Amino acid sequence: MTLSEYLSQGSLMFLDGAMGTQLNEMGFSGGGLNCVDHPEGVEAVHRKYLEAGSTLLITNSLTINRIYLNAHSIMADIRDVNIRSARIARKAVTAFGRPGVFILGNLGPSGQMLEPYGDITTQESKDAYIQQAKALAEGGVDGFIIETMYDLTETVLAIEGCKEAAPHLPVLASVSFSTVENGGRTVMGNDAATIAEELTTAGASAIGTNCGDIDPFEAAKIIAIYREHTDLPLFAEPNAGKPRLEGTKTVFDMGPDEFTKGLAACRDQGATILGGCCGTTPDHIAALTSRLG
Repeated sequence: MTLSEYLSQGSLMFLDGAMGTQLNEMGFSGGGLNCVDHPEGVEAVHRKYLEAGSTLLITNSLTINRIYLNAHSIMADIRDVNIRSARIARKAVTAFGRPGVFILGNLGPSGQMLEPYGDITTQESKDAYIQQAKALAEGGVDGFIIETMYDLTETVLAIEGCKEAAPHLPVLASVSFSTVENGGRTVMGNDAATIAEELTTAGASAIGTNCGDIDPFEAAKIIAIYREHTDLPLFAEPNAGKPRLEGTKTVFDMGPDEFTKGLAACRDQGATILGGCCGTTPDHIAALTSRLG
């Protein structure tokens, strides 16, 4: 059965949790270049989430697009890193040997403003997503997940890029919210109702929310708004609570029990795909899958 078929069934599916912090605990810096420098570490994290019950693994490729890399003066072979990210995840799934697990190629924000607010044209943005999606598809992903987006226009361009690169693969698209007030708002001022409608029109296979400045219980409020404006499958992968600073370090301190209660609220509002973002660990996902699975 393909991922698209699974999505159409509406069965509960479980995403994984944070990758970067898990790599940090192994002594590696976070980021997609670990797919080249420390592939064994990336695979080990994937395996931890498989053991925790994840049925959707996300590749370690969030920022491996040319606009982001150029802006940060990072030299990398974009095609190679994205292909490696997909193959590392596939290796983990194959070794684990559990059926019904799918791999999502991860694409994220460029971190740069589009015209007229910045220097990046819409075509440049879309082309960057096409390039990344083609490489992820070549690596063997079962679908795409566009995450941590804060600009609705860029999110639509990412969906269009994925669909042009690999029209046979489903595209999950997730937006980050700064607040649930005033209908839910991103840092760019986009509201949840408009996001649901426009991402549906753009051809997303599922829409969700991740990261941002909201907690899992607030994510459930976003899911409720989405449900009023789309019939697509919905997903939630919030952080382990709201971020707070301890000195210069960002801390997420919601434990697995409370996190799972928040995700249960997301499920009750209509989300059928559940997982975690910043601060979440295999323990959070294990609690989630054991209690809601």
